[in-house]
Amino acid sequence: MSKLIAENRRARFDYFLEERLEAGIMLTGTEVKALREGRANIAESYVGVQGRDLALINANIPEYGPANRFNHEPRRQRKLLLHRKELDKFISAAQREGRTLVPTKLYFNDKGLVKLEVALAKGKKAHDKRATEADRDWKREQGRLMRDRG
Repeated sequence: MSKLIAENRRARFDYFLEERLEAGIMLTGTEVKALREGRANIAESYVGVQGRDLALINANIPEYGPANRFNHEPRRQRKLLLHRKELDKFISAAQREGRTLVPTKLYFNDKGLVKLEVALAKGKKAHDKRATEADRDWKREQGRLMRDRG
């Protein structure tokens, strides 16, 4: 019963998403309030390796209006909170295997905490993207045919 805040729909088109992981994020109070209003954009963001940690880079959480001068910077880097074992696994996959760490969803979990779903991804080539698009169109057409006949 999680409440979706933002979704990176472009990630499914540009990458083969292999392994997904739920990560916490270090946020300030005004960022959480802005997220409760449902205002965030993770479409152009990515997860970067910084030393032995991961950070969400280029995610846009707009300023919270009533916070006035105590507001946050909208596009600042935000540290991701993971267990050390998970961190090491994702960092090694990103560095050795040439995989990309892509944020796919930003949401509130059942306890009301902000979580980010991060996927280990492999980039798609142009022909892979065309095949994905053709498959999606065929599925849509199948749905129409079944609906018209049934």
